[in-house]
Amino acid sequence: MIVAIAPIFFASSSIRHALFQSSAWDLAIFDQAVYLISQNQSPFSSLMGFHILGDHAAFVLYPLALLYKIYPDVHWLLAVQALALALGALPTWYLSVEAGLKRSQAIAMAAVYLLYPLVFNINLFDFHPEVFALPGILAAVLAARLGAIRWFCVWMILVLSCKAVLALTVAAMGLWLLVFEKRRLCGAIALFSGIAWFIITTGVIIPFFGGELATIGRHLSRYQHLGNSFSEIVKNLLLQPGLFFKSLLSLANLEYLVLLLAPIIWGIYPKHLTPLIGAIPALAMNLLADESSQKNLVHQYSLPVLPFLLLAVISSLAARRGWLRPRGIIIWSLVAFLALAKYGYFGSIYLNSLDTWKGTRDAIAQIQTSGDVLTTHNIAPHLAQRSLIKFTNVNSPPTNLNKFEYILLNLRHPGWKSSREFAESLVNKLQANPNFKLNFQQNDVYLFRKTNRS
Repeated sequence: MIVAIAPIFFASSSIRHALFQSSAWDLAIFDQAVYLISQNQSPFSSLMGFHILGDHAAFVLYPLALLYKIYPDVHWLLAVQALALALGALPTWYLSVEAGLKRSQAIAMAAVYLLYPLVFNINLFDFHPEVFALPGILAAVLAARLGAIRWFCVWMILVLSCKAVLALTVAAMGLWLLVFEKRRLCGAIALFSGIAWFIITTGVIIPFFGGELATIGRHLSRYQHLGNSFSEIVKNLLLQPGLFFKSLLSLANLEYLVLLLAPIIWGIYPKHLTPLIGAIPALAMNLLADESSQKNLVHQYSLPVLPFLLLAVISSLAARRGWLRPRGIIIWSLVAFLALAKYGYFGSIYLNSLDTWKGTRDAIAQIQTSGDVLTTHNIAPHLAQRSLIKFTNVNSPPTNLNKFEYILLNLRHPGWKSSREFAESLVNKLQANPNFKLNFQQNDVYLFRKTNRS
């Protein structure tokens, strides 16, 4: 299954990228960072305004740069992401066998993983280093159950290197292993390493590399309804618990939980929910957030929840609860995939810029230097391998156009945080600017290049 699914995942994300549906936030961010690392340059993100380690302390990006040393291409990121997500089926199968499931049931559980809509949808949505944590968490639990301490530590290091906030998931998983699985050594390692790494990353690494712009406080806007600072949120939690319950008990959260559970509801039983202790940090952050992207199966925020949902289902099946027939399990998973996976986008919203597709490709082909670029949010991932890449933002217009060598605009499809009016105003400014020359124009696609006058 893995051999068949990984190429499908890779083809899907590559086609989306080719259709100019990938985005500066996040594919261009990581492509630029990994490229700069491969060139032995500091991975300063011109899109975020600070060093890439100041974002989420994703050290896993550094070994990925070895692939860019072979040949720098954004498709490396899409390929390793597709492979990592597909490989999650392997530890799922082994965990099922280790729990005592029949071979046919273990194969069905691997299919449940691969058909879970979140896996396909995350693969489509640009690139995120935390995808490596999905097979990593499952493999770590398998190593703990097999008593393979060294391998457990290897998988823990991988998970922690993906994203700082995953340290909370690791700590919660450690508590579960320690108390409920009776894997005391592995549980203690995960619990203490998770807590320690979260303190180190948020208190030292992220502030050091990112400065004031990168503090984790920048994410507080998602929780402003609970308080304007971490201290105020903690204070409200203690003094006004009703505020939190009100936030949790919402229709949006109910819908989110239904989405999470629907694909595997047949295998969820109260007696076998202890693995979900590991999912509590991610689940709590998503439920408490005032941000719709954290309450769906499209974005990466629910990724740390999935391994523990699968473990709960495996536990139910091992106790002979839930649907025991593999055929019924696979059919239900297939129905859930057809209902919730976003494959339909390829016949709808992913085709919305086909009218300028050729013009955009021709314009990109004329950008033959590593000069600084200003372009749209959706074109940026195709031009991110340079020191300075920016995308047009109506809320933050460029103060100095002369610092760019190339400016590529699409008036019909101006991109996220832009508008046709804003793009037209930039075109008018550039046409009146003696330092720029119009190099290409076709179907409302404009490419300006800086002359040698400045």
